[in-house]
Amino acid sequence: MNKTVTFDTPALYGDHHVLEVRSLLLKISGVQDVYASSAFHVVDVTFDPDKVEEDFISHTLDEAGYLSELEMPVEKGVAAYGQRESSPAFFRHTQVFEASRQTVGFAQTVGYSGRPLWNCPGFGMIKNKMEE
Repeated sequence: MNKTVTFDTPALYGDHHVLEVRSLLLKISGVQDVYASSAFHVVDVTFDPDKVEEDFISHTLDEAGYLSELEMPVEKGVAAYGQRESSPAFFRHTQVFEASRQTVGFAQTVGYSGRPLWNCPGFGMIKNKMEE
């Protein structure tokens, strides 16, 4: 008898992710059907519990990065200049270029978290030179 389970997938936010999740899960022996919604951030999986365990399906989604929340830095609303290095405020560096007067540039430093901030198919896990 088949079983259907629903997974909350907060990092599933685009149609290309839906295609990737379906591809990942339909390769697993025992998975019968996959419904993935980028609008509702859920994945429904129908599978044969005699062939595959729910934990394996969950582990597959987690390894791909779809089960965890996207970590987004938040600006603190305080001036970044004059901050001590022990507790620097997060901020974006903004520039307006004098030559064009219409181009604005933004930059920010994002800490390494071991995976892409936005897990997109084909990118995989980020590795440091030390990890290789």
